[in-house]
Amino acid sequence: MTLKTNCWEHKKCGRQPGGPRVQELGVCPVSTNQELSGAHGGKGAGRACWVVAGSLCGGKIQGSYAQKLNNCWRCDFMVRVKQEEEPSNLGFSATRLGIERSLQKLNTSTPPAVGTSETARH
Repeated sequence: MTLKTNCWEHKKCGRQPGGPRVQELGVCPVSTNQELSGAHGGKGAGRACWVVAGSLCGGKIQGSYAQKLNNCWRCDFMVRVKQEEEPSNLGFSATRLGIERSLQKLNTSTPPAVGTSETARH
């Protein structure tokens, strides 16, 4: 699976691990979030940044989901992800629960690789 453009690539914020603004602003929790890795085809939560507190938007570190969602709906990156993902089998979700459910579907519908312990049991 080819990973799609992540928020830090689109926004060029420089807060991804090894990024040029890490020293100044710290590593963004979106770029290191493994719970949502793969959401909407991204790395970490890179295509679900709106559900992760502490992301950088508009030059300021944002708070909770509820505090930042209004700004996120106007974000060109969220609009882009929505447009790219709505026609897909899993669709687009603006909520963490919806994203987690999509990831569960994705993980349960993907057959294990040949030679893994899962295929060996069958």
